[in-house]
Amino acid sequence: MRIYLPATAGDLRGDGLDLDWAHAVTAALRAELADEDDEGLEMTATLAAADDSVRRIASDASVPRRVVVVADLPDALVQVPEVLGEEQLPSAVEVVGPVRWTDVVALLVDEPAAADDVRAAAAGDDGALDRSAERDLLWYDVVELDDLRAELGG
Repeated sequence: MRIYLPATAGDLRGDGLDLDWAHAVTAALRAELADEDDEGLEMTATLAAADDSVRRIASDASVPRRVVVVADLPDALVQVPEVLGEEQLPSAVEVVGPVRWTDVVALLVDEPAAADDVRAAAAGDDGALDRSAERDLLWYDVVELDDLRAELGG
């Protein structure tokens, strides 16, 4: 299953990712957005992960740039919750196993110019969160991980 992990610059430093929640194109998301095609559903899951990245940045004082790690995991390592929490979106999934860098197919990261809005969004500014959501995430191949780590201070 393709998943979209909300991450921070700090998460890129390890040998793998130890993140419990992600977003994916789930049956619940398909039902809620029945008129969307696969590309639109994938974008929805990506944007949900980007918003969760802002929340993670707020709690770990990381580099203020949203990071979404796109990975393909065996279905056995991803569980769709039977009941979603009040704050969870229909794209939410639980990751029940490790995500190795060999599972990662792409990294999506804000451009440096987004830092002020992301920092303000992480501090609770809803307008800044909206402005952040309007920005495109830059696409990086996983082979660029070391360069991205250096750029983000990892």
